[in-house]
Amino acid sequence: MQRRTLLKLGITASAVLLIAGGTAALIQPGLTQGLLSASGRKVFSAVSSAVLDKTLPSELVARKAAIAGLLARIDVLVSALPSHAQDELSQLLSVLASAAGRRALAGLGTPWADASVAEVQAALQGMRLSSLALRQQAYAALHDITAGAYFSEPASWALLGYPGPTKI
Repeated sequence: MQRRTLLKLGITASAVLLIAGGTAALIQPGLTQGLLSASGRKVFSAVSSAVLDKTLPSELVARKAAIAGLLARIDVLVSALPSHAQDELSQLLSVLASAAGRRALAGLGTPWADASVAEVQAALQGMRLSSLALRQQAYAALHDITAGAYFSEPASWALLGYPGPTKI
């Protein structure tokens, strides 16, 4: 393949993803009024289960309660972000919530709500190790928001061996 053909293909693919992402953001935003939308919650529920797999309770009811609490803390974290960061996160979640975006950006063929923990972990690992900076940045955002919100809860500090702030 010639270099010009490869460049044209790359530019065309980028334009298609940009248009698809913009359309998805208008149809199904990742955030609504600074909080996770239903589609954003599905993405973060799956990502949370994958990233925090061994730290979450193994019993199903307790695990769902832990994820629900985590999603509430993610809402608090997101609402504290500046508006431009909220817009970018909303676009990322919109693209990831769409079937085409999920496949292209995350490499995940199964919908987030139906994907197994192992499938989501493999998709996240693919994003983390990707040669494309966009995929790496998307991974970093998902991972850091999930971990930051989870470990902001004092009940999770024991998992880190952190005794909490010293009392003066």
